[in-house]
Amino acid sequence: MSIEFLITAFIIVVSPGTGAVYTVATGLTRGLRMSLVAAFGCTLGIIPHLTAAIAGLAAILHTSAVAFESFKWAGVAYLLYLAWQTLREKGSMKIDTESEQTDKSAAGITGTAILINFLNPKLSMFFLAFLPQFVPATSTNTLPRMLALSAVFMIMTFVVFVIYGAFAAAVRDHIITRPNVLAWMRRTFAVAFVGLGVQLALASR
Repeated sequence: MSIEFLITAFIIVVSPGTGAVYTVATGLTRGLRMSLVAAFGCTLGIIPHLTAAIAGLAAILHTSAVAFESFKWAGVAYLLYLAWQTLREKGSMKIDTESEQTDKSAAGITGTAILINFLNPKLSMFFLAFLPQFVPATSTNTLPRMLALSAVFMIMTFVVFVIYGAFAAAVRDHIITRPNVLAWMRRTFAVAFVGLGVQLALASR
């Protein structure tokens, strides 16, 4: 595993993106446990893109305008939906105490986190260009190398997102008891989701 790959992957992972914003928002609104669930879901959402890159399917998004635009606008619509959902939440934030409620909450957070990363065609294209750079051109069997690099990237993503979520959960109690701060926090996350949606909408192949 080259140091160049580790450094590049780390820079990519720590850069603020949709998954990081959602994990932080979950840590602030639902606490540490659910922030871990969000981090896990965001990590799972990377798998389809890595699989597409390894299988060469990402090239379809690069060559097909229809496929790319369809995926892109689905992602934009979902980010705008998240912004709307964030704004319409009212009242104080509470962590679920009943196991059934917690299970439903965890399932919902996991599904949302997976969709956030899945509905982003730029990820597939990014991995299509990113991973091959760290596979020797003379290698006769690239699959094990690609899988190893992918595993390291996913582990790094999960660890960094857990740190983001844990930090957000640590300051949660100082926020949820202050209605004004809570309202501004919701607006901030809503604006962040809209901004990420606009960024995705402007993306090209």
